[in-house]
Amino acid sequence: MSEHYYSNKPSVAHQRNTIEETLRGKKLRFVTDAGVFSKGGVDYGSKVLIDMMEIPEQAKVLDVGCGYGPIGFSAALMAPQGHVTMLDVNERAVELAKENARANEIHNVTIEQSDLFEKVVGKTFDVILTNPPIRAGKETVHRIFTEAYDHLNADGQLWIVIQKKQGAPSARAKLEELFGEDEVEEVGKDKGYRIFKSTKRV
Repeated sequence: MSEHYYSNKPSVAHQRNTIEETLRGKKLRFVTDAGVFSKGGVDYGSKVLIDMMEIPEQAKVLDVGCGYGPIGFSAALMAPQGHVTMLDVNERAVELAKENARANEIHNVTIEQSDLFEKVVGKTFDVILTNPPIRAGKETVHRIFTEAYDHLNADGQLWIVIQKKQGAPSARAKLEELFGEDEVEEVGKDKGYRIFKSTKRV
């Protein structure tokens, strides 16, 4: 069986590893493992998103596909009076994220195993962040965008990172269809990665 980081229960043998990363000027330590996304270090796309995202200090934030925690933790540190909900379908990633939150003493987070937005039905957020699972397919990625729109408060923002060669043009088209052409902004780009910010106007 071919197994991916978006499997809900990875069966690949454990291969725990500790890495250190400086994100937004904060040194963080992460335990990673086989069977989770980017186990060797925080991937470049996530770093680009972390560097460019804007999080109000009191924001209610949702991180979809949190992995072992880098994007969500960075958001939590940027929103000390806010709260970050972190979701991932991968049971192993969720356990690592919980362990890493404790190790880094990040307390304003809730971390849950969830198939996309399953655990936050009826809840809305000021900011939603995602480095979408491209290998799960375009349909899944576009579903994340659609459901994110439904889970945003008025004037809330969806921030995504996506590589040009992995579908940035079609991602932008889908975001413009959902949010409106004038509300989707390419905030920046780096080494082929694009950061899009989409604002929900109601």
